[in-house]
Amino acid sequence: MTPAPLTRTRALALAWPIMLAQMATATTGIVDTAVMGRYGTAAELAAVGLAAVVFSFLYWGFGFLRMATTGLTAQAGGAGDGPEANAILKRALMLGGWLGLAILILFPVLSWAALELFQAEAEVEEEAAAYFFARIWGAPAALMVYGVTGWLIGTGSTRALLAVQIVMNGVNAGLDWAFVALLDWGPAGIGAGTAIAEWAALAFGLYCVRAGLAPGARVFDRARLAAMFNANRDIMIRTLAMLFMFAWFVNSGARQGTATLAGNQVLLQFIAVSAFVLDAFAFVAEKEAGAAYGARDRARLLRAMRITSELAVACRIVFSLLFWLGGGAVIHAFILDPAARDAALAYLPWCAAVPLIGVATWQMDGLFLGTTQGEAVRNAGLLAMIAYLFTDVLFAAPFGNTGVWAAFLLGYAYRAGALALYWPRLMGRLAPA
Repeated sequence: MTPAPLTRTRALALAWPIMLAQMATATTGIVDTAVMGRYGTAAELAAVGLAAVVFSFLYWGFGFLRMATTGLTAQAGGAGDGPEANAILKRALMLGGWLGLAILILFPVLSWAALELFQAEAEVEEEAAAYFFARIWGAPAALMVYGVTGWLIGTGSTRALLAVQIVMNGVNAGLDWAFVALLDWGPAGIGAGTAIAEWAALAFGLYCVRAGLAPGARVFDRARLAAMFNANRDIMIRTLAMLFMFAWFVNSGARQGTATLAGNQVLLQFIAVSAFVLDAFAFVAEKEAGAAYGARDRARLLRAMRITSELAVACRIVFSLLFWLGGGAVIHAFILDPAARDAALAYLPWCAAVPLIGVATWQMDGLFLGTTQGEAVRNAGLLAMIAYLFTDVLFAAPFGNTGVWAAFLLGYAYRAGALALYWPRLMGRLAPA
């Protein structure tokens, strides 16, 4: 049967559970910080903050597992190939498990490198090491959950995705309180609580996807395994390029002075919140574009991109207005240092522009990730990174932090433009509308 055309109502029905799940993901670190701040010392709180950043970047680097699984699953669904969709889930779980075991094996090196990078005080490093040792045991589960969530998005089961995240957050919050407030385990307790919560989320997630775990013979098909590894490799390179761009932005701000760096960091949190919530429309675009690509239906793909992009633009206008009109009050409430506060207020309009400037980038990401155009996302990521670095070097010295922000915003435009270069090739692979 030909699926019914995507409507705005259907797109919103798919998007709102993803929004809530993304918000829940963002609050995990807030809960960890709140519990440690309430029951721990300043050194313990600093250790949890440092260690959590390390794990966030580490796991973000493996986000390709979720992205590739979503695109491949949606394509199999669009082609009406249920057995292949199920096989993709199993391959993703196996790959996530293998990579998680590799992280466990490399834990001593990773822990040492992280502590050397941050160069914190001895007490903070000791507590952070305890957090590392406790949380690292959740690595296989955390990466396997990427496979589960990618499959749930690819099949349109976004409410189940939200349920998995609720289980994760609930177990994490309860164990944080028990291990720190009752047992006084400090940062090690926070790490252990998160690791156990990751295994609990995996167990519940496997229950949610049990229909896709039925026995099948395609899991070890060489050609399909190669396609999965190639997609994951290319998306990983793209993700590392994006991580490097963000790290460069932070470092470029640091060269403008401590107050400027602090102000930029606060504004980055605004951007992170908007990305967490509004990425939901890009996720829906991944699912719908992937399904249309699997069906080789150009009209369906174009409709999916139009509807999800309309909703994304509308929501991003709202977020930009909220940042512009209400961001100042938040900055005044949370930044006590006058110089840092002034720096954040001065560049708040630049921050407010990010959701609007970036909307084309995120929607194009959804399109090309959903259709698993590995070469396109890899090359576009690298081209955008190079163009951004050149622009920052050109602008930062003469224009200071204004140049830093201008280059940062242009980086989003570079990503969208680089992906647009591959649009004709993608359309050429589909039947005329």
